[in-house]
Amino acid sequence: MAVSNIRRPKDFETNVLIIRLSAMGDIAMTVPVLRVFRATYPDVKLTVLTRKFFEPIFSDIENLEVYHADVDHKHKGIFGLKRLSSELNKQKINAVADLHNVLRSNILKTLFSLRGIKTVQVDKGRAEKKALTRSKNKEFKQLKTTHQRYADVFSGLGYPVDLTTHKFPEKQSLSPEIIALTQNSVKKWLGIAPFAQYESKTYPLELMVEVIELLDKEDKFEIFLFGGGKREKDILNNIESKYKNATSVIGKLSFEDELKLIGNLDAMLSMDSGNAHLAAMYGVPTITLWGVTHPFAGFMPFGQPMKQAILPNLAIYDQIPTSIYGNKVPPRYEKVMYTIKPETVVETIKSL
Repeated sequence: MAVSNIRRPKDFETNVLIIRLSAMGDIAMTVPVLRVFRATYPDVKLTVLTRKFFEPIFSDIENLEVYHADVDHKHKGIFGLKRLSSELNKQKINAVADLHNVLRSNILKTLFSLRGIKTVQVDKGRAEKKALTRSKNKEFKQLKTTHQRYADVFSGLGYPVDLTTHKFPEKQSLSPEIIALTQNSVKKWLGIAPFAQYESKTYPLELMVEVIELLDKEDKFEIFLFGGGKREKDILNNIESKYKNATSVIGKLSFEDELKLIGNLDAMLSMDSGNAHLAAMYGVPTITLWGVTHPFAGFMPFGQPMKQAILPNLAIYDQIPTSIYGNKVPPRYEKVMYTIKPETVVETIKSL
């Protein structure tokens, strides 16, 4: 079965399909918007089209179904997307919110439109983001947040969403696996996610180790290290072996339990990456470290103040942001994050 019922919904006259296939951080940013939608329109069913792995991200939203998009096999290519569209048609979709705006979602949007179903697509603000990231005549200003861009899609469908009314869920209970990992420590629980997709927005490992060493010496924090894959697992296991208060989470919990642990943290330290958005969607105080990207592009974690975004020296590196995602690094910008001192990071954590 492709459909997974997170919580068995009642019968609804209206069913809004939300398309967001990847990536993890972008999917996490939909959650506050969908919480407000659910609270505002309790009689509208929500169906989220995404990859099966991401299903636990939506676990606290009632009357929401996740429809698994198998874009690597069953739903791959144009014929696979036509098959997916036919499957979704049986779900009695009345409106489509495309929060992705990529080739796959464009094809699905077109197929639904041909059936007379109203579709609205997210405006990614490409022109203004280009103006923000260009080296000459840069328009350095705060752009609309991604959360608000998502909310605007629902407004376009006739469902205005006021993000100022958002309420975070209560903390989830800990599973036996989490209790075994944390030992119910009474210290402050600090998550650290030291990796990002691009090196240009990843805090240098030797500096992050300094941060962990300074925190470990204070003996006030339980430090949980988040990441994924063999390389990151090896790095974090090595760090864990050197510091008594550091624990690598990789391979020790299911993704569902990782989310529960994140939701129970006292604070999270992350790059401009997915873990920041996972923590923020639970209302966890989140400190972010930025390289060649910048919060002005609209990817600041939900509800987090700018004082918790630690930036490089912009007087020296005045072309920042050089790109939206960190994939464009001008010459001599490879080491911008070395201008962020470990002591600054530690003091920001302690100030929370």
